[in-house]
Amino acid sequence: MSKNLTARAVIIVAVILICVFGVIDFPTSLDGLKNNVQQNIRLGLDLKGGSYLVLEVQVQDAAKSDALQVIERIREDLRKQNITYASLEANDPQTVEQADNIQIDIKGVPSTEAAAVRSLVSDSYTDWMLTAVSSSDFALRMKPSSMAQLKRDTVERSIQTISNRINQLGVAEPSVQQYGSSSDRFEILVQLPGVDDPQHVKDMIGTAAVLEITSVKDGPYSSRDAALAQHGGILPVNTVLNKLLPRGGSEGEQWYLVSRLPVITGREMRNATAGQGELRRWETSFTLSPDGGKRFASFTEANIGNKLAVVLDKQIVSVATIESRIEDSGRITGLGSQQEAVDLSNFLRSGSLPAGVRYNQERSIGPSLGADSIHAGIMAGIAGLLAVISVMLVYYKRSGVNAVIALILNTVMLMAALAYFHAVLTLPGIAGVILTIGMAVDSNVLIFERIREELRSGKAVIAAVDAGFGKAWWTIVDTHVTTVVSCAFLFLFGEGPVRGFAVTLVIGLLANVFTAVFVSRAIFDWELGGRRQLQTLSI
Repeated sequence: MSKNLTARAVIIVAVILICVFGVIDFPTSLDGLKNNVQQNIRLGLDLKGGSYLVLEVQVQDAAKSDALQVIERIREDLRKQNITYASLEANDPQTVEQADNIQIDIKGVPSTEAAAVRSLVSDSYTDWMLTAVSSSDFALRMKPSSMAQLKRDTVERSIQTISNRINQLGVAEPSVQQYGSSSDRFEILVQLPGVDDPQHVKDMIGTAAVLEITSVKDGPYSSRDAALAQHGGILPVNTVLNKLLPRGGSEGEQWYLVSRLPVITGREMRNATAGQGELRRWETSFTLSPDGGKRFASFTEANIGNKLAVVLDKQIVSVATIESRIEDSGRITGLGSQQEAVDLSNFLRSGSLPAGVRYNQERSIGPSLGADSIHAGIMAGIAGLLAVISVMLVYYKRSGVNAVIALILNTVMLMAALAYFHAVLTLPGIAGVILTIGMAVDSNVLIFERIREELRSGKAVIAAVDAGFGKAWWTIVDTHVTTVVSCAFLFLFGEGPVRGFAVTLVIGLLANVFTAVFVSRAIFDWELGGRRQLQTLSI
């Protein structure tokens, strides 16, 4: 018995030392202790302050991109089947509300080949509906179910991409989730605790952040007006004017006429790294997916000597001449600085957003609000803890000391777990801590009341303690398992603070099982050791 108790005492002391170290490290002064605690216990947006952004996904961009890819596929299929046509182009919806109006027009199809066009669309383009406008013209519109799925996928991919980009900033516990429940709103909520430079975050997210590598049709021009004048005020079909991003030392504006149909988009990017090339100028190297590499190789092989533009956020980042066939890798040269090369590589690695985003809301939450919340939460926790301690000591007498020690150790273990797992403490998390205190007390009450019942039935003190812990064990397990299952659903389907509440509560429950059963039982055994003929127990 003595040997078993010594082993348990060693385990308890080791756990206490590990937990204390996790919270305070090795402070050399009082200020060092405070700084260590602040660094190890990370605070969420509602406590620490930070940035709050609401972005609207421009789903019409995804619809346009999908339509342009379909046009390229249809053009290739028509060529293979030797079907002639006069023009093949898509309209250009400008707002989210107009996304459902995306349409592809096929004009000038001979009447003898109309049946072949219908067969082609019905067999290969099941997401689109073909309508005859005249004997030679057709219109393709995306089916409502396919459009709804495209919008959902666009929002989900945007959330994933934005999360990837924010994670590269090292922000503690960012929250990126869909905002609101309206079916006709496509907004994303971004919460960034402790961010002191929200503008840099916005730059990383990007206003549109849609990457395209496309062919250059003409340019450069000194201004947009000069480019329009060169073409009689009307741009050629499926072309657009984009401005070259100004560099240090560049002279004046440069505009290029580029194709609206990109050769490669950010979807085909697989990896990117920043580095220095010839003359130690900063550049970004990238690799493509197998499918993207094949298409890029075919295009570059057929356009040696022509120019290629890298377009990001509707601005040209780089213009280069195709000197040879390029397959699954390439370089974006002429970048202005290391930061620009690193940011561009981050964009490419995290993937291109499937659509542009617009900032509908931007708020900064000051740390003073968090300080007030922390103070109120701590005061509530201390008040609850003191009340619980008082009741346990008065009602259960000396046995209440066991519960108080277990309760304090439970709180220390919870704080240590938050520090070791780099979890973030939010205001709901503080509520989880307080609820954990209640659950810990409940476990001790179950054990103590069971011991009282055994004593009333006439059992000896040692036997009553053994029976009390043994019979209360499965009740404690049942109550904790049901709560953990509930927390699992909160974590799976919740976001941000809701997850924080679930995490702190689960950690507290696990710690509670250890303290209420293992630690409390060890204290009882130590108190009763060598006193086998004890007739009464202070409980």
